[in-house]
Amino acid sequence: MEKEYFVHESSYVDEPCKVGKGTKIWHFTHIMMGCEIGERCNIGQNVVISSGVTLGNNVKIQNNVSVYTGVHCEDDVFLGPSCVFTNVINPRSHVSRKDEYKETLIGQGASIGANATIVCGNHIGRYALIGAGTVVTKNVPDYALMVGNPARQLGWMCQCGEKIHFHDDVAVCLVCSKKYSKSENCVREIEDNN
Repeated sequence: MEKEYFVHESSYVDEPCKVGKGTKIWHFTHIMMGCEIGERCNIGQNVVISSGVTLGNNVKIQNNVSVYTGVHCEDDVFLGPSCVFTNVINPRSHVSRKDEYKETLIGQGASIGANATIVCGNHIGRYALIGAGTVVTKNVPDYALMVGNPARQLGWMCQCGEKIHFHDDVAVCLVCSKKYSKSENCVREIEDNN
C-alpha cells in the first residue's frame, strides 16, 4: 500500500507511529516510534521527533530541531531553525530521569523563532510569537510577543503575525482587520457576527 505522506530516502520513520496525509519528512530526519504527526506537516532536515510527541495539522518544523518526549504542538505551529526543547529540569548523565519528563504544550498557531529555547513544563499560548534566541522559562499568554533571556513580553501579536496595539483594551490589526479585546493579561479575538 502506497503511503499518503513523503519521506526522503535518507530519513527513518520507526513503526508504529502515525503520520498524516500530505506530510513531508525531509533529509536526515528520524521519526521515533509512538509519535503522532498530523496532516500537511513539513518536517525539515536533521530533525528528531521523539516517542510520545504529538504534532497537529500543518505544523512546520525547520532544520536542526529536536522535539523531545513530552512536547505537544497543536495545529499550525511553526518551529524555527535550531530551536530547542528540554524535557527534564535537572538532567544528569548518570541519573535516569525518564519518569520525570515534564510536558510542554505549544498552542495553536504559535511561532517559535530560530535558536529559541523552551524550558520544559511550560505552555506557549495560542498565536504567541517567541523571538529568535529567546529563552522561555515560564508560561506564555495567548497572542504574546516574547523576547530575551529570560523571555519578557514586548507586546501582542495578531493571528496573521503582525504586532497589534491596544487602545482602551481593544485592538484592530492594521493588516488583516481582526479585532481583539484584552482583560488584564488575557487577549481574545472578537468574533465578527456579520
